[in-house]
Amino acid sequence: MTARSQDIPREKLPLVVVVDDDWMNREVLEAYLQSSGCRVMSAHDGPTALEIVRTQAPDLVLLDVKMPGMSGYEVCARLKRDLQTQFIPVVMVTALEGEDDKIKAIEVGADDFLTKPFSSVMMMTRVRSLLRIKHLHDELESRNNLLRRVLNRYVNEDVVDVILVDPDRYLQLGGDTRSVTVFFADIRGFTAFAEHRPADQVLGILNTIFNELTEVIFKYHGTLDKYIGDELMAFFGAPVAGPDDTLNALRAALEMQAVFRRTCDQIDLPELNNLGLGIGLHSGEVAVGNVGSERVMSYTVIGDVVNTARRIQQAAGRGRILISEATFNLVAPAIQAERLDARTFSGKSEPIVVYQLHALRG
Repeated sequence: MTARSQDIPREKLPLVVVVDDDWMNREVLEAYLQSSGCRVMSAHDGPTALEIVRTQAPDLVLLDVKMPGMSGYEVCARLKRDLQTQFIPVVMVTALEGEDDKIKAIEVGADDFLTKPFSSVMMMTRVRSLLRIKHLHDELESRNNLLRRVLNRYVNEDVVDVILVDPDRYLQLGGDTRSVTVFFADIRGFTAFAEHRPADQVLGILNTIFNELTEVIFKYHGTLDKYIGDELMAFFGAPVAGPDDTLNALRAALEMQAVFRRTCDQIDLPELNNLGLGIGLHSGEVAVGNVGSERVMSYTVIGDVVNTARRIQQAAGRGRILISEATFNLVAPAIQAERLDARTFSGKSEPIVVYQLHALRG
Protein backbone atom coordinates (compact mmCIF):
# COMPACT_ATOMS: atom_id res chain seq x y z
CA MET A 1 0.00 0.00 0.00
CA THR A 2 1.35 3.41 -0.86
CA ALA A 3 2.12 5.99 1.82
CA ARG A 4 -0.68 8.15 0.50
CA SER A 5 -3.29 5.37 0.58
CA GLN A 6 -2.34 4.52 4.18
CA ASP A 7 -3.87 7.85 5.23
CA ILE A 8 -7.19 7.10 3.51
CA PRO A 9 -9.90 5.18 5.40
CA ARG A 10 -10.27 1.71 3.92
CA GLU A 11 -13.89 2.27 2.88
CA LYS A 12 -12.76 5.27 0.80
CA LEU A 13 -10.21 3.28 -1.21
CA PRO A 14 -11.26 2.34 -4.76
CA LEU A 15 -12.87 -1.08 -5.02
CA VAL A 16 -11.75 -3.38 -7.83
CA VAL A 17 -13.46 -6.68 -8.65
CA VAL A 18 -11.18 -9.37 -10.09
CA VAL A 19 -12.95 -12.07 -12.11
CA ASP A 20 -10.98 -15.15 -13.16
CA ASP A 21 -11.61 -18.89 -12.91
CA ASP A 22 -7.92 -19.49 -12.12
CA TRP A 23 -7.22 -18.96 -8.41
CA MET A 24 -3.55 -18.24 -9.02
CA ASN A 25 -4.34 -15.45 -11.47
CA ARG A 26 -6.78 -13.98 -8.95
CA GLU A 27 -4.22 -13.98 -6.17
CA VAL A 28 -1.54 -12.36 -8.33
CA LEU A 29 -3.91 -9.60 -9.44
CA GLU A 30 -5.14 -9.07 -5.89
CA ALA A 31 -1.58 -8.67 -4.63
CA TYR A 32 -0.73 -6.06 -7.28
CA LEU A 33 -3.90 -4.09 -6.65
CA GLN A 34 -3.72 -4.17 -2.86
CA SER A 35 -0.10 -3.05 -2.87
CA SER A 36 -1.19 -0.07 -4.96
CA GLY A 37 -3.90 1.05 -2.55
CA CYS A 38 -7.03 -0.70 -3.79
CA ARG A 39 -9.62 -2.79 -2.06
CA VAL A 40 -10.20 -6.04 -3.90
CA MET A 41 -13.05 -8.52 -4.18
CA SER A 42 -12.76 -11.58 -6.37
CA ALA A 43 -15.08 -13.93 -8.24
CA HIS A 44 -14.38 -17.25 -9.92
CA ASP A 45 -17.17 -17.05 -12.49
CA GLY A 46 -19.51 -14.68 -14.30
CA PRO A 47 -22.70 -15.04 -12.21
CA THR A 48 -20.77 -14.44 -8.99
CA ALA A 49 -19.13 -11.39 -10.53
CA LEU A 50 -22.49 -9.91 -11.58
CA GLU A 51 -23.88 -10.38 -8.08
CA ILE A 52 -20.86 -8.67 -6.49
CA VAL A 53 -21.04 -5.74 -8.88
CA ARG A 54 -24.77 -5.35 -8.31
CA THR A 55 -24.45 -5.23 -4.52
CA GLN A 56 -21.04 -3.56 -4.02
CA ALA A 57 -20.91 -0.92 -6.82
CA PRO A 58 -17.14 -1.24 -7.50
CA ASP A 59 -14.97 1.35 -9.22
CA LEU A 60 -13.49 -1.06 -11.76
CA VAL A 61 -13.75 -4.67 -12.96
CA LEU A 62 -10.78 -6.77 -14.16
CA LEU A 63 -12.43 -9.49 -16.20
CA ASP A 64 -10.94 -12.66 -17.68
CA VAL A 65 -12.32 -13.55 -21.11
CA LYS A 66 -12.21 -17.36 -21.13
CA MET A 67 -14.25 -18.76 -18.26
CA PRO A 68 -16.50 -21.84 -18.13
CA GLY A 69 -20.22 -21.20 -18.45
CA MET A 70 -20.50 -17.45 -18.88
CA SER A 71 -17.62 -15.85 -20.79
CA GLY A 72 -16.07 -12.50 -19.95
CA TYR A 73 -17.66 -11.05 -23.08
CA GLU A 74 -21.14 -11.90 -21.82
CA VAL A 75 -20.40 -10.56 -18.34
CA CYS A 76 -19.15 -7.29 -19.82
CA ALA A 77 -22.15 -7.00 -22.14
CA ARG A 78 -24.55 -7.44 -19.22
CA LEU A 79 -22.76 -4.83 -17.13
CA LYS A 80 -22.87 -2.29 -19.96
CA ARG A 81 -26.57 -2.90 -20.66
CA ASP A 82 -27.56 -2.25 -17.06
CA LEU A 83 -28.18 1.44 -16.27
CA GLN A 84 -26.88 0.88 -12.74
CA THR A 85 -23.51 -0.53 -13.84
CA GLN A 86 -22.90 0.77 -17.36
CA PHE A 87 -20.35 3.39 -16.28
CA ILE A 88 -18.17 1.03 -14.24
CA PRO A 89 -14.91 0.64 -16.21
CA VAL A 90 -14.22 -2.91 -17.41
CA VAL A 91 -10.74 -4.17 -18.36
CA MET A 92 -10.74 -7.44 -20.29
CA VAL A 93 -7.80 -9.69 -19.43
CA THR A 94 -7.03 -12.28 -22.11
CA ALA A 95 -4.31 -14.57 -23.44
CA LEU A 96 -5.78 -14.13 -26.92
CA GLU A 97 -3.84 -11.83 -29.22
CA GLY A 98 -6.00 -11.75 -32.34
CA GLU A 99 -7.54 -8.52 -33.58
CA ASP A 100 -10.97 -10.15 -33.71
CA ASP A 101 -10.85 -10.80 -29.96
CA LYS A 102 -9.91 -7.20 -29.21
CA ILE A 103 -12.65 -5.91 -31.50
CA LYS A 104 -15.18 -8.16 -29.78
CA ALA A 105 -14.09 -6.81 -26.39
CA ILE A 106 -14.67 -3.25 -27.59
CA GLU A 107 -18.02 -4.18 -29.15
CA VAL A 108 -19.40 -5.50 -25.87
CA GLY A 109 -18.36 -2.26 -24.15
CA ALA A 110 -14.95 -2.99 -22.60
CA ASP A 111 -13.05 0.16 -21.69
CA ASP A 112 -9.61 -1.43 -22.09
CA PHE A 113 -7.92 -4.81 -22.38
CA LEU A 114 -4.70 -6.47 -21.24
CA THR A 115 -3.01 -9.30 -23.09
CA LYS A 116 -1.33 -12.00 -20.98
CA PRO A 117 1.42 -12.00 -20.01
CA PHE A 118 1.51 -8.34 -18.94
CA SER A 119 3.70 -6.39 -16.56
CA SER A 120 2.38 -5.13 -13.24
CA VAL A 121 3.45 -1.60 -14.21
CA MET A 122 1.37 -1.68 -17.39
CA MET A 123 -1.62 -3.12 -15.55
CA MET A 124 -1.55 -0.52 -12.76
CA THR A 125 -1.03 2.34 -15.20
CA ARG A 126 -4.21 1.40 -17.03
CA VAL A 127 -6.08 0.74 -13.79
CA ARG A 128 -5.14 4.14 -12.35
CA SER A 129 -6.15 5.86 -15.58
CA LEU A 130 -9.59 4.27 -15.57
CA LEU A 131 -10.04 4.91 -11.85
CA ARG A 132 -9.37 8.60 -12.46
CA ILE A 133 -12.01 8.63 -15.19
CA LYS A 134 -14.46 6.82 -12.90
CA HIS A 135 -13.75 9.32 -10.12
CA LEU A 136 -14.43 12.26 -12.46
CA HIS A 137 -17.65 10.62 -13.64
CA ASP A 138 -18.78 10.09 -10.04
CA GLU A 139 -18.04 13.73 -9.20
CA LEU A 140 -20.05 14.87 -12.22
CA GLU A 141 -22.95 12.61 -11.25
CA SER A 142 -22.82 13.95 -7.70
CA ARG A 143 -23.02 17.53 -8.96
CA ASN A 144 -25.85 16.65 -11.33
CA ASN A 145 -27.75 15.03 -8.49
CA LEU A 146 -27.20 18.11 -6.34
CA LEU A 147 -28.44 20.33 -9.17
CA ARG A 148 -31.46 18.09 -9.57
CA ARG A 149 -32.25 18.31 -5.84
CA VAL A 150 -31.93 22.10 -5.91
CA LEU A 151 -34.14 22.45 -8.98
CA ASN A 152 -36.67 20.06 -7.54
CA ARG A 153 -37.24 22.49 -4.69
CA TYR A 154 -38.79 24.88 -7.19
CA VAL A 155 -40.37 22.80 -9.94
CA ASN A 156 -41.89 19.39 -10.52
CA GLU A 157 -39.53 16.48 -11.28
CA ASP A 158 -40.77 16.30 -14.88
CA VAL A 159 -39.83 19.95 -15.37
CA VAL A 160 -36.37 19.28 -13.89
CA ASP A 161 -35.77 16.66 -16.58
CA VAL A 162 -36.58 19.17 -19.32
CA ILE A 163 -34.35 21.85 -17.80
CA LEU A 164 -31.37 19.51 -17.53
CA VAL A 165 -31.73 18.46 -21.16
CA ASP A 166 -31.15 22.08 -22.24
CA PRO A 167 -29.60 23.95 -19.26
CA ASP A 168 -28.10 26.66 -21.48
CA ARG A 169 -31.63 27.70 -22.35
CA TYR A 170 -33.25 27.49 -18.94
CA LEU A 171 -30.39 28.37 -16.55
CA GLN A 172 -29.21 31.71 -17.88
CA LEU A 173 -30.27 35.30 -17.30
CA GLY A 174 -33.15 36.53 -19.42
CA GLY A 175 -36.12 34.72 -20.84
CA ASP A 176 -39.02 35.07 -23.22
CA THR A 177 -42.71 35.90 -23.41
CA ARG A 178 -45.14 33.19 -22.37
CA SER A 179 -48.83 32.77 -21.64
CA VAL A 180 -49.13 31.51 -18.08
CA THR A 181 -51.57 31.36 -15.19
CA VAL A 182 -50.27 33.12 -12.09
CA PHE A 183 -51.32 31.74 -8.70
CA PHE A 184 -51.29 33.51 -5.33
CA ALA A 185 -52.39 32.00 -2.02
CA ASP A 186 -52.42 33.83 1.31
CA ILE A 187 -53.16 32.56 4.81
CA ARG A 188 -55.90 34.83 6.11
CA GLY A 189 -55.66 35.64 9.82
CA PHE A 190 -52.09 34.44 10.22
CA THR A 191 -50.66 37.83 11.20
CA ALA A 192 -53.08 38.09 14.12
CA PHE A 193 -52.46 34.45 15.03
CA ALA A 194 -48.68 35.03 15.14
CA GLU A 195 -48.78 38.30 17.04
CA HIS A 196 -48.51 36.85 20.54
CA ARG A 197 -46.74 33.58 19.84
CA PRO A 198 -43.05 32.59 20.04
CA ALA A 199 -41.26 33.10 16.75
CA ASP A 200 -40.01 29.50 16.59
CA GLN A 201 -43.56 28.14 17.00
CA VAL A 202 -44.87 30.48 14.30
CA LEU A 203 -42.07 29.45 11.94
CA GLY A 204 -42.65 25.76 12.61
CA ILE A 205 -46.39 26.01 11.88
CA LEU A 206 -45.82 28.09 8.76
CA ASN A 207 -43.25 25.62 7.44
CA THR A 208 -45.60 22.70 8.10
CA ILE A 209 -48.39 24.39 6.16
CA PHE A 210 -46.16 25.53 3.28
CA ASN A 211 -44.65 22.06 2.99
CA GLU A 212 -48.09 20.60 2.24
CA LEU A 213 -49.25 23.44 0.00
CA THR A 214 -46.08 23.35 -2.09
CA GLU A 215 -46.54 19.65 -2.82
CA VAL A 216 -49.92 20.50 -4.34
CA ILE A 217 -48.25 22.99 -6.71
CA PHE A 218 -45.73 20.37 -7.81
CA LYS A 219 -48.38 17.67 -8.13
CA TYR A 220 -50.09 19.71 -10.85
CA HIS A 221 -46.84 20.64 -12.62
CA GLY A 222 -46.67 24.20 -11.38
CA THR A 223 -43.52 26.23 -10.68
CA LEU A 224 -43.06 27.68 -7.21
CA ASP A 225 -41.93 31.28 -7.50
CA LYS A 226 -41.52 32.48 -3.93
CA TYR A 227 -42.84 32.70 -0.38
CA ILE A 228 -43.82 36.19 0.77
CA GLY A 229 -44.43 36.09 4.51
CA ASP A 230 -47.55 33.93 4.89
CA GLU A 231 -48.24 34.01 1.15
CA LEU A 232 -46.95 31.91 -1.72
CA MET A 233 -46.72 32.61 -5.44
CA ALA A 234 -46.59 30.07 -8.24
CA PHE A 235 -47.28 29.91 -11.95
CA PHE A 236 -48.36 27.31 -14.48
CA GLY A 237 -47.12 27.17 -18.07
CA ALA A 238 -43.38 27.75 -17.68
CA PRO A 239 -40.64 26.73 -18.05
CA VAL A 240 -42.52 23.88 -19.76
CA ALA A 241 -45.93 24.60 -21.26
CA GLY A 242 -48.69 22.01 -21.52
CA PRO A 243 -52.24 21.92 -22.85
CA ASP A 244 -53.82 21.81 -19.36
CA ASP A 245 -51.77 24.45 -17.51
CA THR A 246 -54.70 26.70 -16.58
CA LEU A 247 -56.91 23.77 -15.63
CA ASN A 248 -54.07 22.34 -13.56
CA ALA A 249 -53.78 25.66 -11.74
CA LEU A 250 -57.48 25.47 -10.81
CA ARG A 251 -57.13 21.84 -9.78
CA ALA A 252 -54.27 22.90 -7.52
CA ALA A 253 -56.35 25.74 -6.04
CA LEU A 254 -59.26 23.46 -5.17
CA GLU A 255 -57.05 20.75 -3.69
CA MET A 256 -54.98 23.32 -1.80
CA GLN A 257 -58.05 24.50 0.10
CA ALA A 258 -58.74 20.94 1.26
CA VAL A 259 -55.08 20.29 2.10
CA PHE A 260 -54.84 23.52 4.08
CA ARG A 261 -57.85 22.65 6.21
CA ARG A 262 -56.61 19.10 6.77
CA THR A 263 -53.11 20.30 7.72
CA CYS A 264 -54.49 22.78 10.26
CA ASP A 265 -56.63 20.02 11.80
CA GLN A 266 -53.60 17.74 12.09
CA ILE A 267 -51.59 20.42 13.93
CA ASP A 268 -54.44 20.31 16.46
CA LEU A 269 -54.28 23.89 17.70
CA PRO A 270 -57.79 25.39 18.20
CA GLU A 271 -56.69 28.88 17.14
CA LEU A 272 -55.91 27.56 13.65
CA ASN A 273 -59.64 27.15 13.07
CA ASN A 274 -59.77 30.91 12.59
CA LEU A 275 -57.35 30.74 9.64
CA GLY A 276 -58.33 30.32 6.01
CA LEU A 277 -56.75 30.37 2.60
CA GLY A 278 -57.52 33.09 0.05
CA ILE A 279 -56.48 32.22 -3.51
CA GLY A 280 -56.41 34.37 -6.64
CA LEU A 281 -55.49 33.49 -10.25
CA HIS A 282 -55.09 35.42 -13.47
CA SER A 283 -53.90 34.35 -16.93
CA GLY A 284 -52.07 36.18 -19.67
CA GLU A 285 -48.72 37.00 -21.23
CA VAL A 286 -45.71 37.63 -19.00
CA ALA A 287 -41.97 37.87 -19.31
CA VAL A 288 -40.63 34.63 -17.81
CA GLY A 289 -37.01 33.79 -17.12
CA ASN A 290 -34.10 34.26 -14.75
CA VAL A 291 -33.86 37.70 -13.15
CA GLY A 292 -30.96 38.94 -11.06
CA SER A 293 -27.22 38.62 -11.57
CA GLU A 294 -24.86 35.98 -12.91
CA ARG A 295 -24.14 34.99 -9.31
CA VAL A 296 -27.66 35.04 -7.85
CA MET A 297 -30.76 34.68 -9.98
CA SER A 298 -34.41 33.86 -9.55
CA TYR A 299 -36.65 32.12 -12.06
CA THR A 300 -39.81 34.23 -12.06
CA VAL A 301 -42.54 35.92 -14.09
CA ILE A 302 -42.87 39.66 -14.55
CA GLY A 303 -45.71 41.75 -15.92
CA ASP A 304 -49.13 43.19 -15.23
CA VAL A 305 -50.61 39.70 -15.06
CA VAL A 306 -48.67 39.12 -11.84
CA ASN A 307 -49.92 42.34 -10.26
CA THR A 308 -53.51 41.60 -11.25
CA ALA A 309 -53.34 38.04 -9.88
CA ARG A 310 -52.18 39.35 -6.53
CA ARG A 311 -54.90 41.99 -6.40
CA ILE A 312 -57.51 39.31 -7.09
CA GLN A 313 -56.04 37.14 -4.34
CA GLN A 314 -56.24 40.04 -1.89
CA ALA A 315 -59.98 40.22 -2.56
CA ALA A 316 -60.50 36.51 -1.89
CA GLY A 317 -61.92 35.78 1.53
CA ARG A 318 -61.06 32.79 3.68
CA GLY A 319 -61.67 29.54 1.88
CA ARG A 320 -62.45 31.26 -1.43
CA ILE A 321 -60.87 31.02 -4.86
CA LEU A 322 -61.27 33.99 -7.19
CA ILE A 323 -60.24 33.88 -10.84
CA SER A 324 -60.12 36.56 -13.49
CA GLU A 325 -62.36 36.59 -16.53
CA ALA A 326 -59.30 35.85 -18.66
CA THR A 327 -58.70 32.65 -16.68
CA PHE A 328 -62.41 31.76 -16.74
CA ASN A 329 -62.59 32.06 -20.52
CA LEU A 330 -59.74 29.56 -20.97
CA VAL A 331 -61.50 26.77 -19.05
CA ALA A 332 -65.17 27.80 -18.84
CA PRO A 333 -66.66 24.47 -20.06
CA ALA A 334 -64.68 22.52 -17.46
CA ILE A 335 -65.51 24.45 -14.29
CA GLN A 336 -68.37 25.56 -12.08
CA ALA A 337 -67.88 29.22 -11.23
CA GLU A 338 -70.03 32.14 -10.15
CA ARG A 339 -69.67 35.49 -11.89
CA LEU A 340 -69.25 38.33 -9.41
CA ASP A 341 -69.62 42.06 -9.87
CA ALA A 342 -66.75 43.84 -11.61
CA ARG A 343 -64.32 45.24 -9.08
CA THR A 344 -61.91 48.12 -9.05
CA PHE A 345 -58.50 47.20 -7.76
CA SER A 346 -55.72 49.44 -6.51
CA GLY A 347 -53.40 50.38 -9.36
CA LYS A 348 -55.87 49.28 -12.06
CA SER A 349 -57.61 51.92 -14.17
CA GLU A 350 -60.50 49.70 -15.26
CA PRO A 351 -62.80 47.43 -13.21
CA ILE A 352 -62.02 43.70 -13.47
CA VAL A 353 -64.62 40.96 -13.71
CA VAL A 354 -63.88 38.05 -11.37
CA TYR A 355 -65.46 34.65 -10.79
CA GLN A 356 -65.62 32.55 -7.68
CA LEU A 357 -64.48 29.01 -8.45
CA HIS A 358 -66.62 26.30 -6.85
CA ALA A 359 -65.62 23.03 -8.54
CA LEU A 360 -64.57 21.28 -11.72
CA ARG A 361 -67.26 19.72 -13.88
CA GLY A 362 -67.28 15.95 -13.88
